[in-house]
Formats: sequence, structure tokens, C-alpha cells
Amino acid sequence: MLTKIVPTKKIVSLLFLLLSGFSTLSQANDLELGIYELNRGEFHAAIEQFRPLVVEGYAPAQYQMAIVYQHGYGVAKDGMKALALFELAAKQNYPDAQFELALIYSEGKLVPQDLKKAYELTYKASKKGLASAQFNLAVMFANGTGVKQDDFKASRWYQNAADQNYALAQYNLALLYSEGKGVEKSTEMSLVWNTIASWNSYPDANQSRLIDERQLSKGKRDSAIEKANQIYKKIKEQEKLKAEMAQKKNFY
Repeated sequence: MLTKIVPTKKIVSLLFLLLSGFSTLSQANDLELGIYELNRGEFHAAIEQFRPLVVEGYAPAQYQMAIVYQHGYGVAKDGMKALALFELAAKQNYPDAQFELALIYSEGKLVPQDLKKAYELTYKASKKGLASAQFNLAVMFANGTGVKQDDFKASRWYQNAADQNYALAQYNLALLYSEGKGVEKSTEMSLVWNTIASWNSYPDANQSRLIDERQLSKGKRDSAIEKANQIYKKIKEQEKLKAEMAQKKNFY
């Protein structure tokens, strides 16, 4: 009987893939431990977890270490070190770092203000699905900051962030429906999103919700609340699914 011989190159490739997988898993576990220590105020323990990962060029750790320097968690505050680490992680297309870097360019303190670059970085982070970046991108389009003013594009990015349960985006989306900017004017849809934002405890949403309700008949109010329930249920289901997927990713 002939025995099939697997080419050595394939064996080496398979071994490399297995080792790479173990390395990535180890990095993720060390990162999670570092974040745990950071959140409970054990800054030096967190830094000990982050530092070797930064040396390895692991973007999530570069981002976390940048946050450490940015806020002075267990070290002296150092904006330039934070900036350098944000840049390293952003070059690897890490969305949180891209967004933080965008904020730095918008502010113009550590670097010369560059609103166009801030827009470009915010757009990249938004395309990766970061809700806070999507919200800021919507604001940029709404105000014409670093990009041509466009109410329709603002409404679409508010919608993306609102669908991820970002309360301020939900409130601003309601405002667009109330004013008919970038979307068809609709008090019913304004009520829908003000209601959802109020369920998420956004402080101004409840007052806006009451104003919307006074402008609608009982039938339209009931219909809007039902729609809000349906949308909110779907949002929460998506949140649960994302959490489960993240947990599985960390496990494997």
C-alpha cells in the first residue's frame, strides 16, 4: 500500500498557522487581563500586561497604552507618547485608535489642527463600525466640518450609530425627523427615536418625546410607540448577538 506523503512546505505552513493562532490567542488573553487591571485601578499591573504586547506591535495594546499615557494612569501624563502609540495602532486600521487620532487632529493641541485629516480618520473608524465615530462623522456632515455639509449623509451616519444603541445619535436623529433635515419630516419618527433615546436615559430625550406626543393623535402616538418597541427589541438582540460573538472569539 502506498502512503501519501504530505509535502514538507505544507507541513511547515500548517505549523506556522497553528503557532500564529496560539500567539493571537495569547495576545488577546493578555490584553483582556490588562484591561481588567486597568478598569480596577491596578495601573502598574495593567502596564505590565500591555508593554510586551506593544513591543510585539499588537494594535489593541498600543491603543490601551496610549490611553494610559493620555490620562496618566500610573505614569506621568505624556500626550506625545500617547499620540505616537495612537498613530502606530491607527496605521494598522485599529478603529478606536483612528477615532482618538481624529479627535486629536480636531482639537489641534498636540498637532496642528487638520479638520480634513480628522474627517478622513473618523470616516475610516466609522466604516469599521465604531458607533462613537459614526456619531462624530454625522456631526461633521451636519456642520460641514472637514467635509462638505450634507444633511442626508449626516442622517445616514446618525442612523448607523442609532442602530447600535448610541443614545445621542438616536436623539439627534429624532431632531432631524422633527425638522425634516436629510430625511422626510415626520413627527412620528421623531417620537420613535426620542422614545428610544429616553429608554437609554438620554437626559433631553424625554422632554422632546413629550413635545412630539402632544402633536400627534392617540392612534399615531400608539403606532409610534409600537414601532419604537420593535426597533429597540431588534437593537438589543443585535447587542446580545455581538456580545456572544465577541465571547466566542476570545474563547477560540
